[in-house]
Amino acid sequence: MRKTLGWLLSLVVLIGTMGAAGSTAQAATAAEPAAAADIKDQILGIPGMSLIEEKPYPGYRFFVLNYEQPVDHRQPWKGTFKQRLTLLHKDVSRPSVFFTSGYNVNTNPRRSEPTTIIDGNQVSMEYRFFTPSRPDPANWANLDIWQAASDQHRIFTALKKIYKKNWLATGGSKGGMTATYYERFYPRDMDGVVAYVAPNDVANKEDSAYDRFFAKVGTKECRDRLNAVQREALVRREPLEAKYAAAAAENGWTFTTVGSLDKAYEAVVLDYVWAFWQYSLLADCASIPAAATATDQEIWDSIDAISGFSAYADQGLETYTPYYYQAGTQLGSPDIKQPHLGSLSRYGYQPPRNFVPRDIPMTFQPGAMADIDRWVRDNANQMLFVYGQNDPWGAEPFRIGYTARDSYVMIAPGANHGANVAKLLDGEKALATAKILQWAGVAPAATLADTGRAAPLAAPDVELDRRDLEREPQLRP
Repeated sequence: MRKTLGWLLSLVVLIGTMGAAGSTAQAATAAEPAAAADIKDQILGIPGMSLIEEKPYPGYRFFVLNYEQPVDHRQPWKGTFKQRLTLLHKDVSRPSVFFTSGYNVNTNPRRSEPTTIIDGNQVSMEYRFFTPSRPDPANWANLDIWQAASDQHRIFTALKKIYKKNWLATGGSKGGMTATYYERFYPRDMDGVVAYVAPNDVANKEDSAYDRFFAKVGTKECRDRLNAVQREALVRREPLEAKYAAAAAENGWTFTTVGSLDKAYEAVVLDYVWAFWQYSLLADCASIPAAATATDQEIWDSIDAISGFSAYADQGLETYTPYYYQAGTQLGSPDIKQPHLGSLSRYGYQPPRNFVPRDIPMTFQPGAMADIDRWVRDNANQMLFVYGQNDPWGAEPFRIGYTARDSYVMIAPGANHGANVAKLLDGEKALATAKILQWAGVAPAATLADTGRAAPLAAPDVELDRRDLEREPQLRP
């Protein structure tokens, strides 16, 4: 490219010297580079891209967009749907981060941790089948990890023509899984992957790792306190379900999908211990009531604050139908024994099938996650996995094999499902930051010489860097 450009410039000069003075002036004018088109015009020049809105933010351009995608990437002639995405534009000279939560996209300006570290652009994609990014009619067989990775590949291919510097993929939890699956199916797209708190349920029917986790997480005092409240909520099922019925009537909750208020109630209660460790810290155990002396209202309030009684109503499940569908077809879902509940549990951990409308067919594919796990162990290249020590989703993490290259698994001590690079121990934090900068192609000379000096390139921004932690429903077998 550089040789071609030099040849063309020489030709312009030659033509100019051969022509008259007027021709020379015209040639000089023609040789001047044209002003670059506005970034919005460049983005909207991509076939299938359309603007929903642009929102101002200091130092950036922020666009909410639709992109026309094939319903089925294997048979693109069979129709399209509009997939929502956002673009936080810094500068085309900066590297870019491809972010997804694995759920709906946030339509407010936000910056993921890798974007802050590299001071780059960020593209955020809404996962297919989360409304409004859902084909109509919806053929649920087209909701799988390969189709979603192909959505990302197609968006990347279109935007790479404008954002030509290095790209990193990232996301947390289901978003971390999504970034990993994208790397597995399209390993040549990204220059690095930063996957946060990404579960790896390799064998769906073998979940003893979760039982071992809950037997040792935190302190015995905290575990006993949580278990006692959970058990007491089932002992007091009758009066607390009366409260639930009243709350359902007040809020218009119905329970058609799960089957009954009783099933929904138990599902919420069985989530209690898991949800505490997912979203809370060991220090928060002091706020858990003493079950033996707690009133019904105190038990109710604690369960509601941590698990959420709206979660298994039809209205709470509807948003997450694609999530539960994938859990029951490819991703798998954890099961835990909870022996302290004894015979008080009528249903046990209910399967994802119970949380998806019955008119949507589901068949589990046991080889899907095993394939991902093998690929990561053997082929990971410039991938970083970050987990929280006290996060139950980390009980079955991704692991790196001997043939992986420049890849890492790091654990943030005491952290929950919000674990990130900033919460790692100092040495690992510096190494992780340095690697992210290197993979993005923007590591300062000081960082290249000494990883201990690695630091984010962008200044902190309280609003832009705010983490909107996705309160995910629990996956069940």
